[in-house]
Amino acid sequence: MRNDVPIDRLIEMYRKMVATRRLEERLGELHKAGRTRGPIHRCDGQEAVGIGATAMLRDTDYVTSTHRGHAHYIGKGLDMRRVTAEIFGRETGYCQGRAGHMLVADETHGVLGGNAIVGASIPAATGMAASLKLTGRDDVALCFFGDGASQTGIWHESMNIAVLWKLPVVYVLEHNFYGLTVHSSAQSSTADLCNRAAGYGMPAEIVDGNDVVAVYRATSAAVDRARLGGGPSFIEAKTYRMSGFSTSDMGGYQVPEELESWRSRDPITRTGEELAAELGAEKLEALTREIIAETEAAIEQALADPLPSFVYPESGAPYSGARPWQ
Repeated sequence: MRNDVPIDRLIEMYRKMVATRRLEERLGELHKAGRTRGPIHRCDGQEAVGIGATAMLRDTDYVTSTHRGHAHYIGKGLDMRRVTAEIFGRETGYCQGRAGHMLVADETHGVLGGNAIVGASIPAATGMAASLKLTGRDDVALCFFGDGASQTGIWHESMNIAVLWKLPVVYVLEHNFYGLTVHSSAQSSTADLCNRAAGYGMPAEIVDGNDVVAVYRATSAAVDRARLGGGPSFIEAKTYRMSGFSTSDMGGYQVPEELESWRSRDPITRTGEELAAELGAEKLEALTREIIAETEAAIEQALADPLPSFVYPESGAPYSGARPWQ
């Protein structure tokens, strides 16, 4: 094992990656059974980015997410049962069941929420970073977005102002090579989007997004720089979306050889092999069984939780005859 990451931290990152994978596998099953409120956007194969990039953050640091945010929520320390409850619209969810899986938010953990608008998490994090600087806090804002969002104008505007004002923000690009069903090579003239940071004078780094330790190291350095007043950084984590855009996506546009190549680089398998060398195969197997059992229990508990009650005041009901504004 690489000796600059404590074994306890690596185990915790493995634990969260396995839990996220199992949650999404169950969500896929439940969508097929017609039990979810619309399609689910899974991050199979991308777990190392969300988990590795949030592992060093404090509760008081801010995170903005995307429509594919389950690893971000779990990585930032949100409770599995309450995340699942929110996805299924239960009263016990983080937003009392009003948000759904794309918009989970919790102020106490600094999770400002997912976002279904492509690129919208970028200016939100930049604005939060401006707020942190103006109020003199040493916290940071971290923003997740995808290669599709990096084609939006708001990203360039945010990058420019973040460097100009030396804001404490870290931009983490999950480059999974697909914007909906379109390969990134059809959207961008450069394969390495990291190159764009040079135009703004922003420190940038490309990392293996399927290596949770590599993501953790790069993000830790960027967060430390931001916390000490060094301004923004940009991290391009190269990864791959192993499932469809959503659970409603029929697929067929990804090259089988490409899928197989990335499958052999699965971030959970790679981290598991590293931990097995340290802990032993039997202990790792027992740990994995324990994580899956805990996740299953949390999901079942959430599904049994009550739905919220929406009480509409009779005085404001349409056609009730009452006119409360008169």
